[in-house]
Amino acid sequence: MAEKTTTTPATRVDRAASTRHQDDQTVAGRITIADGVVAKVAGIAAREVSGVYALGGGGARALGAIREAVNATDLTQGVKVEVGETQAAADLKVVVEYPAPIGRVADEVRDSVAGAIERLTGLDVVEVNVEIHDVHIADDEDEQTESRVA
Repeated sequence: MAEKTTTTPATRVDRAASTRHQDDQTVAGRITIADGVVAKVAGIAAREVSGVYALGGGGARALGAIREAVNATDLTQGVKVEVGETQAAADLKVVVEYPAPIGRVADEVRDSVAGAIERLTGLDVVEVNVEIHDVHIADDEDEQTESRVA
């Protein structure tokens, strides 16, 4: 008697009865995190550091002021990142408020950015470079005072 054989099409998932428990939520797949997401996380973390006035160079800050005026703030301004499958690196251009100690601000930016990227994305941060691009000195024009004339 001839043996009857049936073939099932190959699939990406195992269709056999599972012996896993209902509580086991491990599912195969891949997570990809876009560079823009990591740059935004880095930008937000850097801006939270005391002594950071702004991120980016002069031209980027001027364009950023226009964006803020129309309520479209770019949180990635002054931030460049490289993202691999398991690692990330970031470069930031920072403007420090005078008289904040530049070294302390740079160290805190580095720690804050690395911690935020690792915590939120799970990527290993291999490098965070901080370039102090300028020092902001507050003057009378920066303070939002009421006009003396009506």
